Amino acid sequence: MLRTLSREQALLTEMFEKRKTFSYKYDYALEMVEGDDNRIKHLIEYGVIRENGNWLELDDQFLQFFEQVLEVNEEINISLIDANIQYLRDQINYFLKENNEHRKYNYLRAIKSSLRKMGVITLRNIVDLKRNIDNTFKNEPNYKIKRAKLESLDKKRDDISSFIQRIEQLLDKEEKTFFTIALDDDLIQIIHLLKVQLNECRHNIIAAQKQIIEYLNQILYQSRVVEKVRQLKYLKDQFTIRHDTNIDQLLASDRHLMYETRPTYPLKLSLDYLGSDEALDSIRKMYRSSLLKVGIKSHLAPALPLKLLNEEILTEVQVNLEEVRNGFIASGKDLFNFVAGYPYDKELSFDEQVTIFCQMISLYEADFQFTDQFNFFNDVEYALVYPK
Repeated sequence: MLRTLSREQALLTEMFEKRKTFSYKYDYALEMVEGDDNRIKHLIEYGVIRENGNWLELDDQFLQFFEQVLEVNEEINISLIDANIQYLRDQINYFLKENNEHRKYNYLRAIKSSLRKMGVITLRNIVDLKRNIDNTFKNEPNYKIKRAKLESLDKKRDDISSFIQRIEQLLDKEEKTFFTIALDDDLIQIIHLLKVQLNECRHNIIAAQKQIIEYLNQILYQSRVVEKVRQLKYLKDQFTIRHDTNIDQLLASDRHLMYETRPTYPLKLSLDYLGSDEALDSIRKMYRSSLLKVGIKSHLAPALPLKLLNEEILTEVQVNLEEVRNGFIASGKDLFNFVAGYPYDKELSFDEQVTIFCQMISLYEADFQFTDQFNFFNDVEYALVYPK
């Protein structure tokens, strides 16, 4: 199975990168494996990919494995934290009741592994939580669904916060006997690192809570404005807006400059100036300009030939940079190679791909991590840029 995964890494990489855009066609996969149908069947037999008619897709188990290892998963798995806490309690209980030193060491090793996982899992869930909050607010077009998703994410944030408190309580209060008996240098370092990670998680939880509250307030304000505009539009269409509302009084009491008439200040010329040559030249210029304003009757143009009236449609394909950014953040590649291999709706030249690379850095600098390493391609030197 490992040999098969290694041999088909190009196909699996391509399917993983395109997991959000479209299902992978069987014909495309054949081209990636040099037309050898048996290589695809081996992957299907091992359960790495699943066949659905003329389409292929990565199996959910392998897809989740790749996403977790590469830290690009968007699902917030709170149950995993809860299960890990219960597993840790059970292992501590087994350790305290065991008399055999060899088995006690195995339980201790499992406890240390569980403690290491706790901080990593909690941090990863908070990163996924903040990413989901931002994506929901910016990309969800339906206001009701956007608000429901943010409220659901806020509940998950509250659950993660309670889990952090449970972990700290377990370390400091509930299992004092175990941490007194089994404490060694390795366990001390693991506990210290876990507390540092939990402290970082707590700060990120506070930032996520502020972000959710701000987004919910913006949605509430926007929905109120939209609802009020709809009501005013309905009253205006029914010609009852003046009778059913106090719009006249509000407009009369409003003193904004945009409602004020623009004042004009007439200039009266002196008699001495009117008698001068300069005034005569100004009068002649005004007279000539007034003659130009007189409408000149133009002749009618001849009828257009029928062939010019035929409808012609010109289609222009543009690159959605926001979609490219979302795919890059989830890819784990460097920006230049991702832009070069991205499936655009039209074929782009190398110069156009370099232009998109520069535009992405200019527009989304805050979302990228810049390194000090450089590569060359087609006599072009570029910096290695990764998503944060």
